[in-house]
Amino acid sequence: MSPAEKLARLAEELEVFPDPQERLSFVVDRTKRAAPLSPAEKVDANRVRGCVSVVWLVGEVDDGVCRFRFDADSPVVRGLLGLLCDFFTGFPPAAIATCDLDPLESLGLLRDLSPTRRNGLASARARIRELARQALA
Repeated sequence: MSPAEKLARLAEELEVFPDPQERLSFVVDRTKRAAPLSPAEKVDANRVRGCVSVVWLVGEVDDGVCRFRFDADSPVVRGLLGLLCDFFTGFPPAAIATCDLDPLESLGLLRDLSPTRRNGLASARARIRELARQALA
């Protein structure tokens, strides 16, 4: 599945929620079952800079594809970060490093967020791409 196909699938999943607040609530709820990072992973090296909330992001390559795990102190940021990580998980590092798609923007999930939250999530997306580029080296 390509990033564009994965984005289309997510759009279909979210279209049942016409209200932006309901859509955001769904995104937050879907990450409640995601396991938090261990205390050993909540270190400065895994912290995403540029986020007002405290955000950690871990990237790994397994069988040629990236896997991203995350945690955040804000439930809304955790939910949006979870969607971002889910979106990019499963693609090879080269596909992520060159992907210009912003699934949160494309799905309309950033519209009602403050500029500081939008900037923080952009930093998280940039960190995902950076981790993918590091995996290529």
